[in-house]
Amino acid sequence: MTVARACARPSVLLIGNFLSASGGSRGVCEELAIRLPEADWSVLTTSRKPGRLRRLLDMVATALTQRHNYDIAQVDVYSGPAFVWAEIVCWTLRRAGKPYILTLHGGNLPAFARRWRGRARRLLASAAIVTTPSAYLLEQMREYRQDMHLLPNPLDLSAYTFHLRQQPQPSLVWLRAFHEVYNPSMAPNVIALLVKDFPDVHLTMVGPDKGDGSLQRTRQAASELGVAARISFPGGVSKADVPTWLGRGDIFLNTTNVDNTPISVMEAMACGLCVVSTNVGGIPYLLEHEHDAVLVPPDDPEAMAAAVRRILTEPDLAEHLSRNARQEAEQFDWAVVLPRWEELFQCVAARQGV
Repeated sequence: MTVARACARPSVLLIGNFLSASGGSRGVCEELAIRLPEADWSVLTTSRKPGRLRRLLDMVATALTQRHNYDIAQVDVYSGPAFVWAEIVCWTLRRAGKPYILTLHGGNLPAFARRWRGRARRLLASAAIVTTPSAYLLEQMREYRQDMHLLPNPLDLSAYTFHLRQQPQPSLVWLRAFHEVYNPSMAPNVIALLVKDFPDVHLTMVGPDKGDGSLQRTRQAASELGVAARISFPGGVSKADVPTWLGRGDIFLNTTNVDNTPISVMEAMACGLCVVSTNVGGIPYLLEHEHDAVLVPPDDPEAMAAAVRRILTEPDLAEHLSRNARQEAEQFDWAVVLPRWEELFQCVAARQGV
């Protein structure tokens, strides 16, 4: 548990995974923990403990032992075991007499909720407010609560240098964690289909290894397809270095089989890369085909290679995608999104007489 400086406004406890310092992805809760104190909010956070059980215990302990030091809590909600942790944490918050905001995450959450409708409905109903970062989750989860708020995952646009791709080169970037849900082994197949027409094609696959064998399978696929020399694997990189890595490419590949509103795609849009993505989950709610991206069916390397080929041979299309992608990304700037978070916290505080 960490504490930011105190102030006159209602204090907030942010409950989620604060793991970027240990190689995990940097979520919205971590960004809120930085942005809210800068706007004169008092903030506590939990948890950055290693290990899932230790994090859960820290979340519960913080919610109880620090109950006199915060007025409102915000809880991240994912599917699977993480949903159980959210249930336990929210039960603890109710025991402590604290109102809370739930923030829904993950492309798998709707499927999980359909299997456990009663639990999903009870958890969402227990919150003062429920937010979702995507229109996809807003639509899919409306069955369990009608009055949810759409709050997109934000970006600090000033960190992403925009370069208009008018004559893109066959320099491709993939930026996700190496996990089977993101289907990374599809990417070498795409490169293999492009080599004949674009002999200087190169793909940089940036991301940490989640340990499910996906990285090894991707390397093996690249070797078997004869494109290992055309793919580099720099590993996970810091959030601050993401714009630099994106800036080295002109086309962004998103091969995922399940998705919601991926920050990596939004970052690529902010930099003006031409995005080629599978049209799964929340992606069609974030991207418009042939407006700010080219969308293809999942697990279809031929379709993705054809989309890349269009971008490389149709300059007008590339410029159109690049320009529109940046314009769409501008709505996600922290300067736009943070005041909406503040408004929600103030609304909950007013309801509770804080």
